[in-house]
Order: sequence, then structure tokens, then C-alpha cells
Amino acid sequence: MSVARADFGRTGHKSSRTLFGAASLSSVTQAAADRTLEVLLKHAVNHIDTAASYGDAELRIAPWLKREPGRFFLATKTGQRSAEGAREELHRSLDRLGVDHVDLWQLHNLADPIEWDTALSPGGVIEAAVEAREQGLIKWIGVTGHGAQIAANHRRSLARFDFDSVLLPYNYVTMQLPYYAENFEALARECAKRNVAVQTIKAIAAKPWLGREHTRTTWYEPLEAQADIDLAVWWVLGRPGVFLNTAGDIDLLPRVLDAAERFEKSPTDSEMAAMLDRARAEPLFA
Repeated sequence: MSVARADFGRTGHKSSRTLFGAASLSSVTQAAADRTLEVLLKHAVNHIDTAASYGDAELRIAPWLKREPGRFFLATKTGQRSAEGAREELHRSLDRLGVDHVDLWQLHNLADPIEWDTALSPGGVIEAAVEAREQGLIKWIGVTGHGAQIAANHRRSLARFDFDSVLLPYNYVTMQLPYYAENFEALARECAKRNVAVQTIKAIAAKPWLGREHTRTTWYEPLEAQADIDLAVWWVLGRPGVFLNTAGDIDLLPRVLDAAERFEKSPTDSEMAAMLDRARAEPLFA
């Protein structure tokens, strides 16, 4: 069996609807990373999403790309806001990944208003991205972000530049926040109109850690029970046209992919409400 695939926006690539979030590789050994690769191959995941700031993740992925050439759509990110800094970071990423280009290069967590204006103005990272695309170092350009304002912010970003993909939180509890839901829906409509890929994160987030001991490498407390993960994953995949990025913990990866592989239909609101009650779920942001 394998997870379902869909057109990744305008790129022409049929990506697994469940993408591998490589933040989970930030501080693992190569042996642990290689065991993770076997999980991805078992479920036919063909899209990797990493970032320059994900610790050793790019280094851990490099041997996979040599072993499985052409198997993965490869995405990474830059947190730099100036063109000069971004150029340097892109070349560092290419060196660490052991490749001469990536499929998708994303402006990482573009949320702060001042950073946003710097990044998308002359001399900003967007200038380096367009240049890199012309040079064949990247094929596509995306933007990512977190927080209560990010859906609205991505709408502004698309008005400033014709991005090929967006990435932002999407789960049942977050979509109960009226402001976020309204802007997410408006963003989704705009992305559908433009054929922009929509990547979602935090599918299995339960609540902030809030001082509790961190038992996972995710920055939020995740759902743990397979039945609850099933419902959370199925709820995201029940929305046509979106992609689900897996959680930042390699030990949770098999549970998420198992759920994705068994997806048939979206859960009901009553099923989701009961799950949130069991997990004592809370929004990650107000």
C-alpha cells in the first residue's frame, strides 16, 4: 500500500499528499535517519520538506538522495531576509544536501511585518529566489509561516509575489478560531484560483507544552493514541487539494503515515469534538 498522491500545485509533480517534514531529523543520528527513510519508502512518500535551520536535517537527507536518485521532490527553506544572505544560505543548503538544485525553495516563517517588507522588496530574499530560479538552482518558490495571522499574511504575500506554494497550520481546533478560519478559507480560494500548492502543518497538535516535560521533539504536545491521530489526519486529508506535512518526531511518523494510508473519508464534527475532549486539546495560538 501507499499514501495517496495529488498534483502539487502548478509544479507538474504528483506528490504524496502526506509530505515528510524533515524537522524530525534535526538532531538524530544517521542510522536513525536511515531507518526513517525505510518508513518513507514503505509508504511511498515522494516529497521531502526540510530547511536550512533544521539542525542536521539537510546532512541526514543527503545520503538518501544519493541512494534514491530522482525519487523525491526536494524542498528546503531559507530564513534569511536579504538577497545576499539568502544566496549564501541557498548554496550552503545545496552543499549540505549534495545536490545541484532543489525543486522548491521557501521563504521560512515570513510573518513579522518588518521582515516581510524587507524580504519582498528590492534587495530582499525574493530577489535572490528569482535569480536562483533563472540560474536553475531552484525550480519553484514558496512561502511558509506560523501563528494566528499567517493565513492573512500569506494572502498579502500572494498579492506581492506569485508564489508557487504556501505552508501554514491547519487542524480542527485551530479552524474553530473564527478569524483564522475566515482567512484560511480565503487563502485556500485564492490558491485554488492560482493553482498554488497548499501545505499544512500541525495536523496532530494537541496543545502547547505549557511547562510540561517534553516527551517528543515536536514544539507542541502531540496526539499520541493511534485512534486520535487517525481522526486528526483524516480530517486534514478530507479537504481536497491540501497536503499534510508530517510531525517533527520520527517516532510518530509511522503512526501518521499509517493513518494516511487508511484514509477513506473525513470524520464528523461530533467525532472530532469527542477527540478534542479526550486529548484536552487547545489552540496553539489565540
